[in-house]
Amino acid sequence: MSIINSILKAFVGDKSQKDVKSIRPIVDKINQYYSSFENLTNDELRDKTISFQEKIKQARFGQDSKIASYREELEKTTDIDKRETIYASIDTLEKEAYTLSEKALFDILPEAFAVVKETARRFTNNNELVVTATEQDKLFAQSKGHVRIEGDKAIWSNTWEVAGKMIPWNMVHYDVQMIGGSVIHQGKIAEMQTGEGKTLVSTSPIYLNALAGNGVHVVTVNDYLAKRDCQWNAPLFEFHGLTVDCIDNHQPNSPGRREAYQASITYGTNNEFGFDYLRDNMAHTPEELVQRKHNFAIVDEVDSVLVDDARTPLIISGPVPMGDRHEFLELKPKVDSLVAQQRQLSNGFLTEAKRLIKAGDTKQGGFNLLRSYRAFPKNKALIKFLSEEGVKQILQKTENHFMQDNNREMKKVDEGLLFVINEKNNQVELTDNGIKALSQGMDDSFFILPDIGTEISKIEKMNISAEEMSEQKEILFQDFGIKSERIHTLTQLLKAYALFEKDSEYVVVDNKVMIVDEQTGRIMDGRRYSDGLHQAIEAKENVKIEAATQTFATVTLQNYFRMYSKLAGMTGTAITEAGELWEIYKLDVVEIPTNRQMAREDREDKIYRSIREKFNAVIDDVVELSEAGRPVLIGTTSVENSELLSRMLKMRGIKHNVLNAKLHKQEAQIVEEAGNPGVVTIATNMAGRGTDIKLTAEVKDAGGLAIIGTERHDSRRVDRQLRGRAGRQGDVGSSQFYVSLEDNLMRLFGSERVAKIMDGMGLKEGEVIQHSWMTKSIERAQKRVEENNFGVRKRLLEYDDVMNAQREVVYKRRRHALHGDRLKVDIANMMFDLCDYLVEGNKIGNDFKNFEYDLIKIFGMESPVTVDEFNKLSDAELTDKLYEVAYKKYVAKCDESAVEAFKVIKNVHENGGYERMVVPFTDGIKTINVVTDLNKAFETEGKTLINDFEKNIVLSIVDEAWKKHLRKMDELKQSVQLAVHEQKDPLLVYKFEAFNLFKDTMQSINKDVISFLMKGDLPKQEQQEQSNEPEIRTNGSFTI
Repeated sequence: MSIINSILKAFVGDKSQKDVKSIRPIVDKINQYYSSFENLTNDELRDKTISFQEKIKQARFGQDSKIASYREELEKTTDIDKRETIYASIDTLEKEAYTLSEKALFDILPEAFAVVKETARRFTNNNELVVTATEQDKLFAQSKGHVRIEGDKAIWSNTWEVAGKMIPWNMVHYDVQMIGGSVIHQGKIAEMQTGEGKTLVSTSPIYLNALAGNGVHVVTVNDYLAKRDCQWNAPLFEFHGLTVDCIDNHQPNSPGRREAYQASITYGTNNEFGFDYLRDNMAHTPEELVQRKHNFAIVDEVDSVLVDDARTPLIISGPVPMGDRHEFLELKPKVDSLVAQQRQLSNGFLTEAKRLIKAGDTKQGGFNLLRSYRAFPKNKALIKFLSEEGVKQILQKTENHFMQDNNREMKKVDEGLLFVINEKNNQVELTDNGIKALSQGMDDSFFILPDIGTEISKIEKMNISAEEMSEQKEILFQDFGIKSERIHTLTQLLKAYALFEKDSEYVVVDNKVMIVDEQTGRIMDGRRYSDGLHQAIEAKENVKIEAATQTFATVTLQNYFRMYSKLAGMTGTAITEAGELWEIYKLDVVEIPTNRQMAREDREDKIYRSIREKFNAVIDDVVELSEAGRPVLIGTTSVENSELLSRMLKMRGIKHNVLNAKLHKQEAQIVEEAGNPGVVTIATNMAGRGTDIKLTAEVKDAGGLAIIGTERHDSRRVDRQLRGRAGRQGDVGSSQFYVSLEDNLMRLFGSERVAKIMDGMGLKEGEVIQHSWMTKSIERAQKRVEENNFGVRKRLLEYDDVMNAQREVVYKRRRHALHGDRLKVDIANMMFDLCDYLVEGNKIGNDFKNFEYDLIKIFGMESPVTVDEFNKLSDAELTDKLYEVAYKKYVAKCDESAVEAFKVIKNVHENGGYERMVVPFTDGIKTINVVTDLNKAFETEGKTLINDFEKNIVLSIVDEAWKKHLRKMDELKQSVQLAVHEQKDPLLVYKFEAFNLFKDTMQSINKDVISFLMKGDLPKQEQQEQSNEPEIRTNGSFTI
């Protein structure tokens, strides 16, 4: 494939080079404007922003005028069909206006970019910039130390506080940074090497897009970077009258966070943007909302956010009814014992395999070796044996033989085990022997699910009464529920023991299990594994088991970011994931050339047989490099390895710093010292650290920063990020990876070729291979892992796409209810759908009696048709007639309720002293309190109270139904996995079942909403008069 690509590049040219070439003329225009701006005064330079904003306003003026006139029309009409047509026209015009804005932005791009560059130059060359003070300048002077007012002048200093330090602005954009900025504005990903100034690159497209006034979100991977970049760049934008804020400076749902989203430019972390979206869709008043429309997002470290974090959905959860009931502690001793027995079995099979292979019986020896491998692939003795000459090949040959014909023969291997670990797919499966071992001393069917179909058939054949039959079925369903929950708990415990290692996938801090991000090595605070897995790990580690939770709102980062009208990003490493970024987000990756020639030396991998040999070699080389006066950065893939290397360095008397998930608080200080002569730093996955390691002249003379990778990561990207820490802006440096056949990547995906070459060369202990062939072989293994991971992420997205389509429908309905403007149309549509549903359901069986009963139960009205009309009219005619009568009845009821309520409203208003009024509405079964603005209710003669009544009912019923629906969807996702055993695709089954579930949920929402609206009423006057309860003042509210 690479040969074909090379030939194509030779004839057709490289795609990124073409992209960059097409932007060069734009950069020339930017530089022409930049040269002409030198003679402008500071005030004239600032006036450019106002003229840009006016141009954008003019470009969309026609559409905005039409939208305004349509909104006036909406105020005058109550006709539902007409309102629906107007809303559709407004939506079309808003899309047209957006397109015209984008065109205007593209037209002013060269001049706007030049304004940012000229501003950066003036701050770099002058200690202070003096301008005529505006109202905005006066506001900034009150809160920002670098702006002061003297007379009618505002004086802007070029030094301001960034992350607790006073830093002078000293950066002016290079041409390559302008290319990067243009790529970002086009809604693409700019891949730029470490140290090329990505933070500065973003300033031009941020400024340009903020001019449109619809908000620009700058997304980073952690709150330190969000706050730092906000403080660093803000004065550049604020100088031109734009506002800048960071959501991570404010608490969720606070007025401060609301204001942060109203700023022209908003910085924040990916998770907080996502969680704010979910919280907004749980709000009960428009005042609680914090976010605006999702206009434009620039994602820093875009590969980390859109690829690595994409597998973990954002979830807001709450307690489950009976959420404390779990069997983790009861089942833990059994699983503990099972794992210990399996470990013994694994060691026994391994001992036997060694004996047979030594005796020359590779067939039976390979069989025992495979059994040991499937019992415990991470068994250290097994890993060591596999690194010996020819052993890995025996295992692979045996595994290939038993995997033939869709694993048909594999059961012969597995029947000697208690459970089987599939490390590649992250799965554990109990065998029949395992179930027997677990069931010892109790009922044989303790862990076996009953066959519902067969058991129901047996009950129905029994000679018992209908009541007893119903009772027997209830007992059966209860038994099924308890056992399925038990089996799920057991599976999660097994996973916790077999697949999750302490100090690798998670750490225990202050008696709490904390997840470690496999890409960055950071603790993912507040995140928990779902589906009971986190509780299983808590049981394993003997810490407090938190109560089970249920999902209240959820979204994947993939689907959150796909909501933006325009999405762009920047990173040092995205080209390896270009296919995935295009397929899922339609984001193109463009490699931006470096400002200076790269001088880092990337050496071929050193490959050893065992981990011990590899680590000894690493320590020897670290000592040599450190003594030569070069700073050394050692990259590890787990907390455990970082601690092991730290102990080995201590034994050799080498001073060093450790940066991992347990010690992340000293991060900034450790990274700052990492470029000093002879300093050794051990870091777990340097990805997303976002801080450059700056070198002194002394270090550059010694050869620059030395990067040592102690293991190849599953992803080539993380390796490139580690390499990229050296060689910034043309600095000297080197990078070297050390690999052993016992490493996870080599164990799971390493090709037979590497093992064969090492065997063929007859390497002695401690000897090393270093060749480009070997490095390419390792990269091929990494590609296989990346493809595997992409498959997992794509599958997750396919599942979430089903949920996303449903989420959009529900959240749209919720949004309309919250704002109230389109709610009348929604209620009319819900009523029509419900009429259609009732007609269809009753017409099938020609059941007029049931039809009459449904109308009384739901609408509280008699049938508008006779039995003859019911039989004669078509479904469509009957639906139309029913809808017409029901809707008229509803409108009349609302008018009547408004008149009735106005009597009370008038009375309370005249007594004075109240701002709001709490009015209870009841349908005879349920009561919902509606809060309304007393002044508005008085001015509209009770009409706003009815609007608030509609809002409250829809929000209350939609929220309750959506929570229940999410719980059912969680259960469905679990249960469809069993479809594999029936030779069915779980995803197809999930899509089909999810559609039916959602249809039922929407019908239930329609029925509950319309029923309450039709039957819900104010308390009767007599009841109020009889009540001796006093009026209640609560924060200026009057409660009836």
